Amino acid sequence: MTFKSPRDTVCAVDSIGCAKAKLDVPRLLLLGFLAGAYIAFGGLLAVIVGGGSPGLAAANPGLQKFVFGAVFPVGLMLVVIGGAELFTGNTATCIPAVLAGRISWGSVARNWTLSYAGNLTGSLFVAYFLVFLTGLLLKDPWLSSIAGIAEAKTSQAFIPLLLKGVGCNWLVCLAVWLAISSEDIGGKIAAIWFPIMAFVAVGFEHSVANMFFIPAGMFYGADVTWGDFLLGNLLPVTLGNIIGGALFVGVVYWFLYGAAADERR
Repeated sequence: MTFKSPRDTVCAVDSIGCAKAKLDVPRLLLLGFLAGAYIAFGGLLAVIVGGGSPGLAAANPGLQKFVFGAVFPVGLMLVVIGGAELFTGNTATCIPAVLAGRISWGSVARNWTLSYAGNLTGSLFVAYFLVFLTGLLLKDPWLSSIAGIAEAKTSQAFIPLLLKGVGCNWLVCLAVWLAISSEDIGGKIAAIWFPIMAFVAVGFEHSVANMFFIPAGMFYGADVTWGDFLLGNLLPVTLGNIIGGALFVGVVYWFLYGAAADERR
């Protein structure tokens, strides 16, 4: 497997950020819709496999969390390899270009806002039309699993959710970063799988994944309101995701290997 050096990876991310800034509104919204749907597919698979293993959860909860996390990465594989606009990944991949002055902060805000809106639409589409109306999770153990996930995610305090959002998107954006560094499909798949499996198994919080998990649970009767979802979970997790991706990946790697490093020489 061949791969780019860290400096070459930052250069590649810089070019990607410039391309993202040039996307027109319809294309960006559609690509965002696809990314939200792809992450929802990963979440659905995780519920079917991991949530459908209550005996394993009772006997070996750590292993059940690993199983849940092991199948979820298919969503990001579809995003990165198939091509889509995922808000959480974009919090890092837009940063080198804007810090180098090649795109504006306005174009970054536009990308983040529209990709976020597209992600939400795609996630809700899968949750309602492909999961709820089809009755895929209508019976236990899946019904209890999706309802329990939604209720657990909206019962936590603001600061823990924000911090879990930081940890999550640090790993998610590292997965995207490493996938960009890889020169072949096998390398991209491996680069994505390990960090994404880790964040899910650990229990960190991903805003776009929650756009699927929580509404799906609500559609199936979870004791969660839209206010609980939007303000109680999505707001702190989104803020944490921005910090984790933009600061801990985008800014740090640009500083170490991008223009800031060049200026010090």
